[in-house]
Amino acid sequence: MQTLKIDDPSALSAALATLQAGGLVICPTETVYGLLADATNPQAVAKLLAFKRRPAGKAISIAVADKAMAEKYVDLNHQAHQLYQQFLPGPVTVISHSRHQVDSRLESEFGTIGIRWSSYSFLTNLITKFSRPVTATSANASGKKTPYALADIFAHLSGKQQALIDLVLDAGTLPKNPPSLVIDTTTSTPIVMRPNHQTKISLPENAPTYRTHFDEETRALAGKILLSHLDNLTTHPLTITLDGELGAGKTTFTQGLAQFLGITDIVNSPTYTYQKEYPYQKFDHQGTLYHLDVWTLDRPEMLQALELEKLAQPNNLIVIEWYHTIASFFTPSLPWLEIALQPDTKKPNDRLITLTPHLENSPSASTASFQVTASTQKVPKKYPSSTQKVTASNSKNKKVSKI
Repeated sequence: MQTLKIDDPSALSAALATLQAGGLVICPTETVYGLLADATNPQAVAKLLAFKRRPAGKAISIAVADKAMAEKYVDLNHQAHQLYQQFLPGPVTVISHSRHQVDSRLESEFGTIGIRWSSYSFLTNLITKFSRPVTATSANASGKKTPYALADIFAHLSGKQQALIDLVLDAGTLPKNPPSLVIDTTTSTPIVMRPNHQTKISLPENAPTYRTHFDEETRALAGKILLSHLDNLTTHPLTITLDGELGAGKTTFTQGLAQFLGITDIVNSPTYTYQKEYPYQKFDHQGTLYHLDVWTLDRPEMLQALELEKLAQPNNLIVIEWYHTIASFFTPSLPWLEIALQPDTKKPNDRLITLTPHLENSPSASTASFQVTASTQKVPKKYPSSTQKVTASNSKNKKVSKI
């Protein structure tokens, strides 16, 4: 492993030679120290993945020298063009549909890839001379301290990991700027996958509305929304409440969540059993998707019989259909995503999906509680129900007796 100061006259040529040979380079950026490898070289990417010890399937962004290079590797839509014009080069990663010209292990399961166009001149000059994109991932091992100094990196590496590094470019301790903002432009309304409070982007963050044209697009959107909150599941459960008329796509949305989590069981509405559960393992998360239909639970004591507080554990996802029927006496645990689905009155084949996040005041404990309060208010059932009969359930489904 060779170490050079970033201002060493030979640093640029040494980094270029290392990348051309399929090696790994630790290099400063305007945010953190990054780990560079040739994004088009399978051997170099394999070496990077071995260093990161990153769970299989997690996408890794790439860095380009300019917008023209980006367009060789991704399809830029109108939203992406606007972001490039306004914020790049800079600490923003823009996710677009990949043209599949880089190693496929860097792409997401949605066929997308993130693009970084850095404002750090050394990195931009290097990529320009290299004429190909490089990986744009932080130089720390997965889950370790954000690398603002080389000591932050090497204090947490094994001997095998250190041996994989070919060149280190030392710029001392970097300013503690947050990692880049990550924004997915492949949906009708962009999704912020990772915030950066120093980068202000005008988006409908409080209640964005997405448009989907068919069921598979609804499922894909569900997966992307969940992906943007997935890291929080390590410490807290996540509740997603779904409302919309019969046939609006509530179960389709839940199927998308399950599909993203790798659940292979058939997911349908638990109308007869009130609750179904599906174990999952995704990346480094292992938990359970709980799917509830509360159409007929119009009294607090009926809901209490489900014992939802026992489900509120880290890595668990709790999805509740027909939430409006219990809203007067039930408060979900935080974080909570409230989702409403409805057809577009002008284009009935399209769905409009409105997301209202309730992420403030997230519980500090490793588990969260639900609040069920007594209520004499009868909630009107705005939407027709196909059945109110409760039948026997299997061991993975919970039945609530009529009270």
